[in-house]
Amino acid sequence: MTSGQIFILFITFFVLQFCVTIVLILLNMHEVKKNISAVPDDFKSFITPETYRTSARYTLDKSKYTLVSETLHALLLFCLVVTGSFGRIDNYIYTLHLPFYGGGILFVGVIILFFYFLDLPLQIYSQFILENRYGFNKMTPVLFIKDQLKSIVISGVLLAAVLLALFFFMDSAGYLWWIIAAGALIIFQLLLTVLYPLVIAPLFNTFTPLEEGELKTTLELLASENDFKTKGIFVVDGSKRSSHSNAYFTGFGRARRIVLFDTLISRLSPRQLASVLAHEIGHAKKHHLVRGFFLSSFLIFTVFFIINLLLPYLSLYQAFGFNRISYEGILVILAFCSGPFTFFLTPLFTMWSRRHEYEADAYAVKATGNKQDLKEGLIILAKENLSNLTPHPLYSFFHYSHPALAERLKAIEAVQ
Repeated sequence: MTSGQIFILFITFFVLQFCVTIVLILLNMHEVKKNISAVPDDFKSFITPETYRTSARYTLDKSKYTLVSETLHALLLFCLVVTGSFGRIDNYIYTLHLPFYGGGILFVGVIILFFYFLDLPLQIYSQFILENRYGFNKMTPVLFIKDQLKSIVISGVLLAAVLLALFFFMDSAGYLWWIIAAGALIIFQLLLTVLYPLVIAPLFNTFTPLEEGELKTTLELLASENDFKTKGIFVVDGSKRSSHSNAYFTGFGRARRIVLFDTLISRLSPRQLASVLAHEIGHAKKHHLVRGFFLSSFLIFTVFFIINLLLPYLSLYQAFGFNRISYEGILVILAFCSGPFTFFLTPLFTMWSRRHEYEADAYAVKATGNKQDLKEGLIILAKENLSNLTPHPLYSFFHYSHPALAERLKAIEAVQ
């Protein structure tokens, strides 16, 4: 294909992706507006009309924000591609003749920072206006700035290390470089999974061992009964940033940690928290993390195989404003311009994720011996987080990694 044909193909898929994205958001907003006047029958017994209307308004405001965000991002990418700005920036950095792949690393970093700083006003609006309007924001401007600076430094160091290794493999490992590079990246991800809760996460939050009492006894007993080995149960001070709540475990094997948000502990009873934890244990017992690892590994090998195939095609670079073949050029093209071609695979991944959520819920019911605690816990979390209780089926099918609450409660009730 010529560069012109590739450009036309990209614009076609780009417009198609944008239209589908906007239509799905508008459909979801219409569904929320259609149901805003009365609480749906499935939820009348546990949510007040006032809370329901507040959750609907929150969903609508977030949807408007997403409409603006998606439109601005699309316009920015379109302008960069049409004007050939990617190539111009690359050419300028190339003239600096930086040693040790410094030019390629700098180019990728500049593009990422460019998108970051243009997105920063949207982040600020979301955190300090939208989330604040509904009482979720607990973050101070000083903490926000500290978080951003830490994230930039940590991401910059990790990105530079990964790119340096990648460029080295591409330059010196021969025609099988992509296999070696993919394997190295997978090992790096595993290492990062182990180090993140021990080194990186504590830079942002304080993790405190769960204090002795009924809750700790209940959760430790549940973990023991299900042969779930951990390094302990920790409480994270999520309330200093947001009143949203969550629970998760991190790490592999015996290095796993159970992490509970302090906001979650204040809202759920020990039995309800045990059901939430049983759900997380269910992900491990059903081997969802292992499946996720193998899927991630497969995707990494696939991406590097594609990079290897496309690397020598000058017309591809020219279609996006480059005038030469370069390692950094192919990475930026795939990272920022491949979305329109992969966007339509999204439902496959969300369906896969929702199936895992159903399986983990079923495991939690059997592990705890009752359905009510899990259902009540999910209902409380939905109320406190102002979750959308009436998403449009197409929107949830395309975007929801977790089933909609009504579907989830029905599935739990059907567990034998």
